[in-house]
Amino acid sequence: MQSLWNDTDAAPFLDDPLQARVYSSRLLGRNPDLVLHGGGNTSVKAQVRNFFGDQEDVLYVKGSGWDLISIEAAGFPAVKLAVLQRLATLEHLTDSDMVRMQKSAMLDPSAPNPSVEAILHAIIPFTYVDHTHADAVITISNSADGEQRLRDLYGDRMLIIPYVMPGFILAKTVYQLTKDIDWTRYEGMILLNHGVFSFANEAKTCYQRMIHIVSRAEQYLTDHKALITLPGDARIEYREDLLTLARIRRAVAQRAGRAMLSKIDNNNRAILFSNLENLRHCANQGPMTPDHVLRTKRVPVIIGDDPTADIDAFAKQYLAYFQEFTDGNMTCLDPAPRWAVWPGHGVLTFGATDSEASIVKDIIDHTMEAIQRAERLGGWQALPAKDIFDVEYWELEQAKLGQSKASPPLQGKVALVTGAASGIGRACVEQLQQQGAAVVALDLDKKVTELNESPGVLGLVCDITDTSMIKEAVMAAVREFGGLDILVNNAGIFPASLTLEAMQEDIWRKSLDVNLNAHQQILTTCIPYLKLGIDPAVIFIASKNV
Repeated sequence: MQSLWNDTDAAPFLDDPLQARVYSSRLLGRNPDLVLHGGGNTSVKAQVRNFFGDQEDVLYVKGSGWDLISIEAAGFPAVKLAVLQRLATLEHLTDSDMVRMQKSAMLDPSAPNPSVEAILHAIIPFTYVDHTHADAVITISNSADGEQRLRDLYGDRMLIIPYVMPGFILAKTVYQLTKDIDWTRYEGMILLNHGVFSFANEAKTCYQRMIHIVSRAEQYLTDHKALITLPGDARIEYREDLLTLARIRRAVAQRAGRAMLSKIDNNNRAILFSNLENLRHCANQGPMTPDHVLRTKRVPVIIGDDPTADIDAFAKQYLAYFQEFTDGNMTCLDPAPRWAVWPGHGVLTFGATDSEASIVKDIIDHTMEAIQRAERLGGWQALPAKDIFDVEYWELEQAKLGQSKASPPLQGKVALVTGAASGIGRACVEQLQQQGAAVVALDLDKKVTELNESPGVLGLVCDITDTSMIKEAVMAAVREFGGLDILVNNAGIFPASLTLEAMQEDIWRKSLDVNLNAHQQILTTCIPYLKLGIDPAVIFIASKNV
């Protein structure tokens, strides 16, 4: 792993600890092998003048809702350091009370909530602390004899902490294990099955220690021939079955109790993973780190000859998993899977929005590689189901359930709009977007591709009088979002008004082709997918084409 630190770029920020913290945090965030979609957290200890003008020690720590790749100074709430350090000495503290106490210790109550790892950052006696979920380190940790492998690799320069629940329990455990040690003996700390910490009194040293720690893990994987070799530019053969893809999406949505989108990954890595001989064993071990369960659920569904039955069986197993570990006061989440492995076809991910499904796809892409690497180290061994459940049903996550806002009425649905580059069609696209739908926009005008800049929109150039182009466009819609629920027939032409005897034959035929025959062809192509859609609807804009 290469260091991205640039002395020239960093120079303007180094006189201000918080600005230096922002700079190095963004470097970490730029590498998805270190952090993904809000994962990881960083902090810096500093002195500031409080409301009364007195100097006070604070911890600037990453706040909830911020990603390291784009974090700004506002994303680091200032929390009174003494309060955080004293919390670590308590015998018991619920995570809800921890969040409340951390918020009460903030200098600015309107700032974002501090990370749940704030107490842990506070007790590490260095100015800068970096925490990542580095793929290479977690891969080794989740392999056979992972703890011993890490001890052999890093020796006595790295603290190795057994897995415990994140939040207060983790901070308390580290506090008790380290209160009598000399921290200067160590370059970093590994939390088994969770992630990596580096620490130093300078931002550059802290960042480069993280890069060094992870680079050693990457080299270990190389030395032990644990890298995955893909077949160069050659394309691994796969089977495309878009009707079954739409059927899978519908079954997932039915189990989720709401419309869902699906993304299919059929690149070489996904096909190789889907064809593993021991697929069921590997895929059903659990996620890379417990926090991924909030996006991916613990395991995927494996798709066989009867996808609906497979998804129903997954839902029953999920409910049994909940019943096994619930304390009786928890609210069960929907039992639908968030990803699927479809042997010979690839990997599917599901989400209520295009962004949700894409985030799961990113996480699973890293998970597939980690699993296959760990298998070459003796076997993938994720945490036991109970540990994963405890994070999935964490009291902090359960508390969010009653606070979620109502979803837009068409969220999770897929709409196809013809004549979408301008006018009524463009307005339809915008309205469908506002209502939460993913939209495939078709038009002969190349301006339609400008819509690709909008999230959840696929703009395609398509001549609706060309049967092959219509077929390919509809197939592209299903590949992109998993199915089709709404068809908006809008495209049409409106030639100058003429009496019948004055109308030329070519104008008449073109009008019929665009305003009538094309819509029959679009309907013919879409109907098999609409039949597998979620509350399907066909809409005609009553103007040119009626």
